[in-house]
Amino acid sequence: MYERWGAVAEEQAEPEADEAEGAHTADKSARGVVAAFGQSLKTLRTRAGMEREEFGKRLGYSASTIASFEQGRRIPPPRAIDRSDEVLDAGGLLTVWKDQLERAQYPAFFQGMAQLEKQAIELLSYDTLVVNGLLQTEEYMRALVGNHCPPVDAETIEQRVSARLARQAIFERKPAPLLSFVMCESVLRRKVGGGNVLRGQLEELLLIGQRRNVEIQVMPLASEDNAGLEGPFTFITRDDGKRFVYVEAQGTSTLETDPKQAVLAAARYGIIRSQAFTPRESLQFIEKLLGEL
Repeated sequence: MYERWGAVAEEQAEPEADEAEGAHTADKSARGVVAAFGQSLKTLRTRAGMEREEFGKRLGYSASTIASFEQGRRIPPPRAIDRSDEVLDAGGLLTVWKDQLERAQYPAFFQGMAQLEKQAIELLSYDTLVVNGLLQTEEYMRALVGNHCPPVDAETIEQRVSARLARQAIFERKPAPLLSFVMCESVLRRKVGGGNVLRGQLEELLLIGQRRNVEIQVMPLASEDNAGLEGPFTFITRDDGKRFVYVEAQGTSTLETDPKQAVLAAARYGIIRSQAFTPRESLQFIEKLLGEL
């Protein structure tokens, strides 16, 4: 998922042409939000008679980074927005942008999904290509985004890594959501970023797999039975009980809200879990892969 990256809608998906138009509009809207915030930041800084270098020192950033914020080339993290509002005595004129900027940091087709993750009481994911974004180390993220085709610039890489790291706050939520991840063995053998990056990623999986609300399972390549051959998907139960099935590929995504499809997806995921190694066996298997690196 946007590890890959993806999108969400509250109701049934519209026709494909409408989805494409909507994504284009959302992208343009997000850029507009970032640019408008940057202009507001610059206006307030200038009004306060503060040079970028001085302002940056008070926030803990370089003058060039402040310039990228003001020019809409980089989205500041929430703490930087709070500090800017305080330093410039903006009276909330900057902090009011936080929610919109948070959405804008994701590609248009993933903005809704990012919000849905925050409301999830249960998230079940089957992955076949790369480690799920909620489980990725920063080094793995950088290698993955750096492999994007066509290539993205350095500031986009920083923005996407920062956004993906922010999503991992789901592990600290209280009450803790139920999180289950089943991944194909090939995901754990794919050397994204090289051997050292993969080693760090496998070690991270072992740590996360020890959390009481997290289960990590591996679907072995040698298994003759696999109910997930149609591809990766995520099943989410929101805090209001509503269920969603999310699928993405090649920069597009689909969110299914039909209760019947949700029931089928939940059943399919249950079968996949039964066909995979148990959580204990999976962690032992990951340890074995670590020893082979």
